[in-house]
Amino acid sequence: MSVEIHPTSIVSPKAKLGVNVKIGPFCIVEEDVEIGDNTELISHVSVKKYTTIGSNCKIYEGSVIGGIPQHLGFKNEETYVKIGNNVTVREYVTIHRGTSFDDGITKIEDNCYLMAYVHIAHDCKVGHDTILANAVTLAGHVKVGNFVFIGGLTPIHQFCRIGDYAMVGGASAVDKDVPPYTRAAKNHVLLYGLNLVGLKRRGFSTDQIKILKEAYRILFRKSATLQEGIKEVEQKFSDIPEIQNLLEFVKTTKRGIAPEASKRG
Repeated sequence: MSVEIHPTSIVSPKAKLGVNVKIGPFCIVEEDVEIGDNTELISHVSVKKYTTIGSNCKIYEGSVIGGIPQHLGFKNEETYVKIGNNVTVREYVTIHRGTSFDDGITKIEDNCYLMAYVHIAHDCKVGHDTILANAVTLAGHVKVGNFVFIGGLTPIHQFCRIGDYAMVGGASAVDKDVPPYTRAAKNHVLLYGLNLVGLKRRGFSTDQIKILKEAYRILFRKSATLQEGIKEVEQKFSDIPEIQNLLEFVKTTKRGIAPEASKRG
């Protein structure tokens, strides 16, 4: 149960390593780093200062965790990367620290899978059980919900949000918020109804899906304005948790909501 460090790796004596941590060849672990129990760095991984990695994580070749943000206003403040438990980080992923222009934290929650060449910029938040496919790129301050899937080669504009249980197709370009439970694709991104496959896989009942379908129809297809749709959905379904989540997301948008595909001809 001791820590294993390959002789070619450089690990700061000020780093805190949990039980059964394994650090493979040619890794660098800087000071002020914490790595949880049973986490493994395969090889050629750099973990920069002010980074916390949870337990049972696996980080593959070439990844750089905790690099300074690509932000011209950054003045080397003490900011952080926090990664949860059971997170897989595949080859050449980059995750940057937060900035003082936000809460200073870039955070990845538990049970996420980040495929090769994913980039997560400063101050991003990625919810639990989320999958980012190859070469997904999150600009600064992006917020991704829980149980989200984002297809490969998809860039997401700064400050955009992707709601819980949403799916974004590959090679899309996200410049607006994608609401919870929905399916989005294209460049620039459009909404294509609910993420039915994802909802069924996550155990949503037939009744839950039926209500979400109706709320989607009212909000994004039927209503002349989003405010009209919000009012009608509140009158019909406001006491249902999934609808509350959807409405809260829509009401708090700052980037605007991705358009519905049928309204774009």
